[in-house]
Amino acid sequence: MIRLENISYHYHDNIPALTGIDLEIKEGERFAIIGANGTGKTTLLQIINGLIFPSNGKFFFQGKEVMRQTMKDKGFVRFFRERVGYVFQDSDVQLFCPTVLDELLYGPLQLEIGGKEAMDRAFETMKMLNIEHLKERPTYMLSGGEKKKVAIGSVLTMNPEVLLFDEPTNGLDPKTECFLVELMIALNEAGKTLVISTHDLSLVDELQATVGVLSEQHRLEKTGSAADILSDENLLLRVNLIHEHIHRHGDRTHKHIHSHYLFHRHDS
Repeated sequence: MIRLENISYHYHDNIPALTGIDLEIKEGERFAIIGANGTGKTTLLQIINGLIFPSNGKFFFQGKEVMRQTMKDKGFVRFFRERVGYVFQDSDVQLFCPTVLDELLYGPLQLEIGGKEAMDRAFETMKMLNIEHLKERPTYMLSGGEKKKVAIGSVLTMNPEVLLFDEPTNGLDPKTECFLVELMIALNEAGKTLVISTHDLSLVDELQATVGVLSEQHRLEKTGSAADILSDENLLLRVNLIHEHIHRHGDRTHKHIHSHYLFHRHDS
């Protein structure tokens, strides 16, 4: 469904964000892009969403190349926007309509979906996300978790085939995070392709996603199953997703791996 060939991206023509990325994501797959801060995860998602275009390389969606020229074609833009939805890391960037209901109606109406169907989609989505009671609320009067649900809802009303989530669990309380993880799994089981950027290894474990690891040199270091990647401590240390602590007790020292996912393992 998604194919990236030798993708590179530079900000201001000289600051590297991605270098030589080759990647394939299959229809119906759960795919997690992981890496430390600043490795290019968000940039990669924005390329997959057609918000920015690579400095070098090619991006194909369902066999069709996505580039500046094709995104100027109204027919192609509609084809692409109907099928790919993007949930931003910061919900405040995404929400701009007067009320929650307006947010959920905006996407379908832009795709020229009829008013009755758009309204039906909005109310079905609000019911699924348990935000019906917020329909008349301005988004600036919502909590962080409520904003995240509305941001997701504004994408779901367009019923895309691919859902891109940029750091979806950042800043969420445990209850909302659990709800979101269960929602993502349910959406995937309903046939949606999920692409998630995160440095949260516990999220990768819960989703049991295929994983692409970005290094601090902005390259794709390794691709594999969640089990394969999460068990490779040397890789996770090398890309700065876990780190070592060294402790001294008198004349004895020991070190252990530290992360918010892995259990501590003590080596004398």
